[in-house]
Amino acid sequence: MRARHWTMTAIGGLAGFATVALCIVYAMTGHGAAVAGIGGPFTLVDDTGAMVTEGTLAGKPYAMYFGYTFCPDACPTTLLDLSRWIQKLGPDADKLNYVFVTIDAERDTPKLMHEYLSSFDKHIRGFTGTPEQIAKIAKEYRVYYKKVPTDDGGYVMDHSSIIYLVGPDGQFVTVIPYQEDDVSALAKLRNLAATTPTSADWLSVCTWRSEQFEYVKNLLGCRAAPDSLKPAVSR
Repeated sequence: MRARHWTMTAIGGLAGFATVALCIVYAMTGHGAAVAGIGGPFTLVDDTGAMVTEGTLAGKPYAMYFGYTFCPDACPTTLLDLSRWIQKLGPDADKLNYVFVTIDAERDTPKLMHEYLSSFDKHIRGFTGTPEQIAKIAKEYRVYYKKVPTDDGGYVMDHSSIIYLVGPDGQFVTVIPYQEDDVSALAKLRNLAATTPTSADWLSVCTWRSEQFEYVKNLLGCRAAPDSLKPAVSR
């Protein structure tokens, strides 16, 4: 009976994974505007209980993986792979954010997520939320997941196992499939880290804002502008 259950679960999982894979391939081949359709706004809490949104990750590229703490194989395997890649990135590791989002809102509390992630690289943060919040972010990222009852009265979560790589502007870049080889995965992470804005980039933006402010002020013939209208320049 258990063998039949896991066989059906595997078949269902392959079907679900295939659906997600097709969405990702569609996005990466540039058909339509699918790339812009992966990712979006969310409101969750991290593994310390603090509220997080898409704005929390803004301005820095990130790697995002969806799974759950009771996962028997794919999740710990992926998080161990990610931990190893983070260590191999060296100083570049700090140029990225790394997020583990649960798809098991019923069981994965912030405390449990925090305890679970202590077994992996410290860079990885855990995000959780209500079932509705998790459903929303999963839909935004085209994540497949399904609750599957087990014979003992419990349940497992069938889900896709993909690491999403997103740029500092919140735009989807590419994915790292389950158990991708180290060379390929590290190349993708290094390329992503290279998109992290530098201090020179921010200075350029601030300089542009100041120049635009002066242009508008002169255009309107203003001798001086209220402090509330002056641009904030980072130092």
